[in-house]
Amino acid sequence: MLQDSSIRKSLDLYIKNRILDVDSEIKQTFPNVKKIWKCENELDFLYGYYVGKIEEGALRYLLKATRASAGGYVDSFEIRGIIESYKNQLYNTIKTAINQ
Repeated sequence: MLQDSSIRKSLDLYIKNRILDVDSEIKQTFPNVKKIWKCENELDFLYGYYVGKIEEGALRYLLKATRASAGGYVDSFEIRGIIESYKNQLYNTIKTAINQ
């Protein structure tokens, strides 16, 4: 899918920028995750939430950038793999945000 290196670089930049926004989003949107969502592990909950949000945004971003239809060109598993390559960075950002 992402044979074009400029599209891949652009997607990487999009993901990095979204991860940078996570800290402020958590403080504004999820001040009391444990209390509201009754989750045992807010770090894992928020990690899963943001992987999904970034994946959704990356898919929209790619569709706009490539003007492709969702049917053939964009592979959501490949997008998830790219996001997972930033796992430590996203995990640490979330951990920092909820520990402040």
